[in-house]
Amino acid sequence: MADKLPIETERLIIRPWRDSDRADYLATCNTDAVTTHLGGPAKVEDIDASIGRIRQSQEDNGFCFWAVERKADSAFLGYCGFKIARDEGTPIEGDLEIGWRLREDAQGQGYATEAASACLVWAWENLDAERVISITVPANRASWSVMERLGMTRRPDLDFAHPTFAPDHPLSAHVTYVMERP
Repeated sequence: MADKLPIETERLIIRPWRDSDRADYLATCNTDAVTTHLGGPAKVEDIDASIGRIRQSQEDNGFCFWAVERKADSAFLGYCGFKIARDEGTPIEGDLEIGWRLREDAQGQGYATEAASACLVWAWENLDAERVISITVPANRASWSVMERLGMTRRPDLDFAHPTFAPDHPLSAHVTYVMERP
């Protein structure tokens, strides 16, 4: 499905990762502000492993959390796209999950909604998933807002304690939003 990329919007190009994206990803998407709801900045080796998983998903599934580039200046802004939810024992295990992560200076400008909207169109045209889910922690109101602008529906019955965190950790509780196939 790489031939179905890039995805273009008015302001963005959503595309497969390039080797040159690594430095930009490390510099812009691993700050306290960007990762506050994700457990904080990660070690370089963890970021490299993440990029490896992203690229493997593209190879195995034909989709991943693709690089998001601004058309106006070709700046790497972060990522948006899909993965298969692998959160074992949770109500979303195996679902198609949409997610995004944008650098701090790209937040609050509608880029996440623009990218995610285009990705959802791509998913409905190219995948046979019956639904797409998105998750975040209760404190991440910005992501909730994006999910709602996308037309996703809050599903408290699918909320869960994330297995990565201890049950009493502030990042354990996760809320779930769903969009059923149109």
